[in-house]
Amino acid sequence: MSDEITFTISIPSDNDGYVLLQCEHCGAYFKCTPADLEYDSVLNIYCPNCSLISENYFTDDVIELAKTKVKNHCADMIYNSMKELERQTKNNSAFTFKAGKKPNHEYESPIYSSIEALKINYYPCCKRSVKINPLLKMTASYCAFCGVKHFADE
Repeated sequence: MSDEITFTISIPSDNDGYVLLQCEHCGAYFKCTPADLEYDSVLNIYCPNCSLISENYFTDDVIELAKTKVKNHCADMIYNSMKELERQTKNNSAFTFKAGKKPNHEYESPIYSSIEALKINYYPCCKRSVKINPLLKMTASYCAFCGVKHFADE
């Protein structure tokens, strides 16, 4: 049995090709294209709202789905171990074990790109765009790729 288990969670993009992200420091939502997030020259992603770098920008929906997938997989692993113990003790007259019924899985709700109120803002410093809160677009925001502050009149 392998010690490493991997799960794939698809994060959908909106009609313009942007995926929803959330800053773990300030809670602000913003969107970037997957190509920009995976580009080799991008070392860090800065929050357009607070300019801080987060360890991850997964939304609460993605984290909840990941927890549910892990919980369901662990329940299956425990049940399979109990079934194996049941098979091993089947012909033993001194000790028997019954695994019981298979546990029900929790519902793994799909992820939707739910926030559509964000507006595209172009950052000339990195020649990339990010979808941000319209209020930030009217006042000031930080470039998600270099952290430079840009004002609305630029």
